[in-house]
Amino acid sequence: MRFYTQQHKHYCGIDLHARKMYVSIVDNKGKTKFHRNLKTDPELLFEVLFEYLEDIVVGVECMFSWYWIADLCTDHNIPFVLGHALYMKAIHGGKTKNDKIDSYKIARLIRGGNFPLAYPYPARMRATRDLLRRRMYLSRRCSELVAHIQNTNTQYNMPAFVKKISRKYNRDGVAERFEDPSVRKSVEVDLAVIDSLNNILSKLEWHIEKTARNHDYKTLMLLRSVPGVGSILGLVILYEIHDIRRFPSVQDFSSYARLIKPVKESDGKWAGKSNKKIGNHHLKYAVKEATILLLRSSEQAKSYVEKLERKYNKGKALGILTHKLGRAIYFMLKNDEAFNVNKFFG
Repeated sequence: MRFYTQQHKHYCGIDLHARKMYVSIVDNKGKTKFHRNLKTDPELLFEVLFEYLEDIVVGVECMFSWYWIADLCTDHNIPFVLGHALYMKAIHGGKTKNDKIDSYKIARLIRGGNFPLAYPYPARMRATRDLLRRRMYLSRRCSELVAHIQNTNTQYNMPAFVKKISRKYNRDGVAERFEDPSVRKSVEVDLAVIDSLNNILSKLEWHIEKTARNHDYKTLMLLRSVPGVGSILGLVILYEIHDIRRFPSVQDFSSYARLIKPVKESDGKWAGKSNKKIGNHHLKYAVKEATILLLRSSEQAKSYVEKLERKYNKGKALGILTHKLGRAIYFMLKNDEAFNVNKFFG
């Protein structure tokens, strides 16, 4: 957990919502200078901040509509900090909670050096990252439709599909095997939606690939040197990491990518596990998927996992390999060098 500890003359805490925001400004002595509910208007917010532009920091709890405040602060060279929502227990654990109190608490947390930080993703690559996440959402919808066709096939006790129907050239005659007109129509609808989504995805992937070449093409090529990392996984890792220098150590990166399990201790004793969802689940998905693909294509990876299985179970062995691959990606990007298979398994 990281905290914002820099000192300023004034501290601005904003409890932000879609249409309203409660703004609280306190000085370095803790005296309230401004405390009012406003519309989410950039010009109106800048008018409030203008009087304190000499030395002020703006803090917002991480929620879906923080982009415009971050961009406003960047345009006017105002320090901006984004609060980690899952760490802000002082706000969510209060006996009384409302927007007025929350905004004041945010300002006081920043002033006291207890404001937990999240990463405010820069605007230059932010929209493409969101577009890539949208692509993952559409891809999962395709998988759900394929699963529905397979379940329908099992439901009516039909022979199993010989080839994967996720491939376009394996879908001929899929709907025709069902005699009931309504069931056949249901499968035809699923196939039509899959075809439509695949056409959208191909155009979307081309656009993202083209945009990535202008953002950080060198890093993308480094990531694709990892066996199992193709065009999509390389893009996901690139945009979810953004800049490897924001992780001071490989442990910070592993924690962010959810490659290690958080453990609670008290009085030197194990006290359970918690906060498994803190981190980036998109990055976790990409590294785990790359590990599976590496295991399929590399005999060295298979031997490595078999060796680990003799000591641990299969799940633990795969977890160790995933963590090892995540650490390799970190050092690969940190040292600006391509993936070396012999060094990885050496």
